[in-house]
Amino acid sequence: MLSFFKRANLTLHPLAQKLFKLMEQKQSNLSVALDVTKKQALLDLADRIGPEICVLKTHIDILEDYTPDVSVELKRLAHKHQFYLFEDRKFADIGNTVSLQYEKGIYRIAEWADLVNAHIVPGPGIIEGLKQVGKPLGRGLLLLAEMSSAGALTDSAYAKKAVAMAEEHSDFVLGFISQRKLSDNPGMIHFTPGVKMHEGKDALGQRYITVEEAICQRKTDVVIVGRDITGASDPLAAAKMYRSAAWECSNKAHAFS
Repeated sequence: MLSFFKRANLTLHPLAQKLFKLMEQKQSNLSVALDVTKKQALLDLADRIGPEICVLKTHIDILEDYTPDVSVELKRLAHKHQFYLFEDRKFADIGNTVSLQYEKGIYRIAEWADLVNAHIVPGPGIIEGLKQVGKPLGRGLLLLAEMSSAGALTDSAYAKKAVAMAEEHSDFVLGFISQRKLSDNPGMIHFTPGVKMHEGKDALGQRYITVEEAICQRKTDVVIVGRDITGASDPLAAAKMYRSAAWECSNKAHAFS
């Protein structure tokens, strides 16, 4: 595997270039999923763990007390601690509808989220709809090629279609949500959710793999960790542990590829 810095020179996507370089500078390929329902908890956690992460993943629509100042504050914290914002919206509608969901409504996602993601079920029109809003703003899109939940319908044929769509729209799509490396294009970034220190599953079908399996064996780039950090007695210490483990695995993968 090439280093993230070298891969920054092998993509024309401006946001991908910035993210690769940031990962090298911070020595972090950790993304944390802050699935909390109160805005102050979201902002406090973002501020605490910000120095350890490259990407902060949100579900803005689960906040029970959302107000527009939340996104303003998230942008401030992202600038303060140097990380990117990923709204895990999982768009899944026709192009015209997703363009409105992305740009309008109470959340105004396109105004503050550097990254969003989308299912490919509706076809390439969903990418075009998001692109017409996000590309002029310098945003990027991740395609949901594989999911970490038990019984997911995202089989290998589905994943291949996601890769093909990504290549056709590489001016806006910069990677995937996946459980393994899917594309040999070094400019595409693979984000893997469902990562813990130990394999397992939860009561609702979420399956977990280890940091080492995700990066060293499955050759993904960024690990997404949620409850092991957000639910820890010391979230910052947990984030430090995961950042170190993920970066060490990444260095191993680069050294032995």
